[in-house]
Amino acid sequence: MSKVVKKGYYDEAVKGFNLRTAIEEATRCITCHDAPCSKACPAGTDPAKFIRSLKFKNVKGAIETIRSNNAMAGSCAKVCPYDQLCQEACTKCGIDKPIQIGKIQSFLVEQEMIFDMNINKAPEEKKAGKVACIGAGPASLTCAAELAKAGYQVTVFEREAKAGGVLTYGIIPARLPQETVDFDVKLIADMGVEFKFNTEVKAGDLDEYDAVFVGTGLWAANIPAIEGAELSGVYSAIDFLKEARVKGEDFNPGKTVVVVGGGDVAVDCAAAAKLLGAEDVRILYRRSIEEAPAEMEEFKYALSLGIGITTGFYPVAAKGEGKLETIEAAGFRDEAAKMTISADTLVFATGQKAEDQKAVAAVDVTEKGTIAVDENGAASDKYFAAGDIVNGGQTVVEAVAEAKKAAAAMIAYLEEKGVK
Repeated sequence: MSKVVKKGYYDEAVKGFNLRTAIEEATRCITCHDAPCSKACPAGTDPAKFIRSLKFKNVKGAIETIRSNNAMAGSCAKVCPYDQLCQEACTKCGIDKPIQIGKIQSFLVEQEMIFDMNINKAPEEKKAGKVACIGAGPASLTCAAELAKAGYQVTVFEREAKAGGVLTYGIIPARLPQETVDFDVKLIADMGVEFKFNTEVKAGDLDEYDAVFVGTGLWAANIPAIEGAELSGVYSAIDFLKEARVKGEDFNPGKTVVVVGGGDVAVDCAAAAKLLGAEDVRILYRRSIEEAPAEMEEFKYALSLGIGITTGFYPVAAKGEGKLETIEAAGFRDEAAKMTISADTLVFATGQKAEDQKAVAAVDVTEKGTIAVDENGAASDKYFAAGDIVNGGQTVVEAVAEAKKAAAAMIAYLEEKGVK
């Protein structure tokens, strides 16, 4: 196949605010006394406060509010489902349209990057306790930042070459630029957090640490057991997106690509394939678009790239001699409906599974393989966990919220043990 990389794989899909448009949007805020937008933010980023600061042209104060409350503020600004959280709760919804909180937060973080601000500080005098975080995804990074602010020595262990977890390896750069993730990580490293990359942790490796946080995420492929699932050209979403992020323009997605699923990850896979040169890309979803979990703006973006969306069908077999050639699909609600699709790449964006967590740490697991925790994120003596490996795969902002709660519980645990 002739390699034609479309402009845009590394460029953000949505144009952001500048200073003038950001302040104009902030002035639309009616400064609610009860601030429903802030109540609706799982991570407690407090949009009402930072919008009020920007409204009065206090850019630095707005940034301080964001970053002090959310160590992953840059990444959240790009991928948080605002329409279902703070923006949905905005009082302006009943007047005209909600304040574009996500774009305001994104603008403010961009200013933070331009001026290389360093809001969160770790105390100069370190506490005696040593804490380990397994994985460098959004939950572990948040936990590391909270513990560093409390004065603890924190080491993050990551088996990949870069930090970010799903932010780095599972979301297309058109939606989340790598420089945004790297900036979030840099600010955490500047607080004295140590990172050990290309390091696989096994149970018992971290006995020397006073407390351990597990934020390993969901990285096991979840490909249905259909005929032909082993053929070359059949991917899980996480493997497809990771290979695309690592190889970039050297990645060959195939000429004809079919992505199965109806969530944001499915749209990301389809967009990555199209932007990296695939000629014909379609999303195959068993239900209707109205029932799909992806945001409608994501579907509009896919359509703008020329990606087709076929609903009401799901794959039942993959055919080919060693390499995928065709996909047989059946109707979801009409069993008599059949369809054969020519394709050389099939991507299943139908969720990920947990890897064996007992091989990583002394924790109990659920029937789904996720880590069992109490309401504060405690898994067992000195072990805590949060994020996808606990909730089964939710949003980044929910991982941040859970990790903040777990970090508070870890600090209380260390203080109770006399590790100060």
